[in-house]
Amino acid sequence: MKQPINKFVIAAAAATTLSLSLAGSAFAASESAVQPTMLAANTSMDQAEEVVTDTWITSKVKSTLLADDTLSGLDIKVETNKGVVSLTGVVANDSERDLAVAKTKEIKGVTDVSADGLKTAD
Repeated sequence: MKQPINKFVIAAAAATTLSLSLAGSAFAASESAVQPTMLAANTSMDQAEEVVTDTWITSKVKSTLLADDTLSGLDIKVETNKGVVSLTGVVANDSERDLAVAKTKEIKGVTDVSADGLKTAD
């Protein structure tokens, strides 16, 4: 009974030794392939940050409009694409429209405001 176990241990040790020596050369050969993968990951991270930034801007604008008692924030839809905020919906008058645009421009990250879709009830 001891003899088959000893053969198994020797075979396992030999296999481990061979695979470690081969793994070292395989790792060295594939190390150059890691660079493009990392570049692709960085590009994806930049795109993800842009999406998160647009999402953050939209949330911040919406919460700012809702927090202002002089604005009908529930009636204003907010969308952001690459820092450009689009406001759509209906407000009571031109001064409320101007206030919504001004409040939106104050938000960090907003590069421009499009209020063409923001109509007045007057």
